[in-house]
Amino acid sequence: MKPASFEYHAPATVEEALFLLQANGPDARVLAGGQSLIPMMNFRLAAPGIVIDLNRIPELSYIKDEGNVISIGAMTRQRAIEFSAIVAEKLPLLCQAIKLVGHLPTRSRGTIGGSIANADPAAEIPMVLQALDGEVIVRGPKGQRTITASELFRDAMTTSLAADEILIEVRLPRVPAGAGCAIEEFARRRGDFAIAAVGVVITRKGRDCTRARIATAGISAHSRRLRVAESFLEQEGLSESAIARAAEMAAEDVEPLSDQHASMAYRRQLTQVLTERAVRRAAMA
Repeated sequence: MKPASFEYHAPATVEEALFLLQANGPDARVLAGGQSLIPMMNFRLAAPGIVIDLNRIPELSYIKDEGNVISIGAMTRQRAIEFSAIVAEKLPLLCQAIKLVGHLPTRSRGTIGGSIANADPAAEIPMVLQALDGEVIVRGPKGQRTITASELFRDAMTTSLAADEILIEVRLPRVPAGAGCAIEEFARRRGDFAIAAVGVVITRKGRDCTRARIATAGISAHSRRLRVAESFLEQEGLSESAIARAAEMAAEDVEPLSDQHASMAYRRQLTQVLTERAVRRAAMA
């Protein structure tokens, strides 16, 4: 199928894009990598009258090492992130996750900002944003503001971005030296969206866990942190029994989806299995 007719704009600056977005109201949609919006338009699941293409705004594509934080422009291609030495060294969880995103053509066009703003429950990049306590910078007619990962995702395909705002930058704290990272994912085929995935960052001192971060993808209506399991590991450490109990608590903490791919009960079981595997791997790294 082909999309319904629409008016196309390709602004050269963020300011121009914001003007077009505000001038055209709810009939306008922003186009980033197009890996979600274009298929939706082709199947007539979305029919915007105005498409504002961000691909000709060079200022939105970069990876900057700013010490304790890595700043990534919203239009940075996932393929660029996959081969970034900065990401490999300082954001190993993102480096692992990006390899699980779709296939080569998907990553070659898809952007980090587009994945986050789309907020697909099964996408890996929002999970990384949660696990690393990241934040995004958005710009609108009232200026610029910062939204933390915990405040960003509200429901499936729904964020706290206003209709007249554009996500311009992703900020991820670097993973502490010596911390272990792991992602465990279950999907029907490699490159498919995750039926369930768990991302973990563990900072340890011997068998003690000084800091735990556990986040999900594909399990609930949006990516979320598993704070009960995190707190348990930080209190009880990284013994075999503590890890097993934390995984049970993770499964109890989620609100799993039920769809044609998996039932609620199956996703809950996957949460336990994948959390235990990911924590063990991260603790051994």
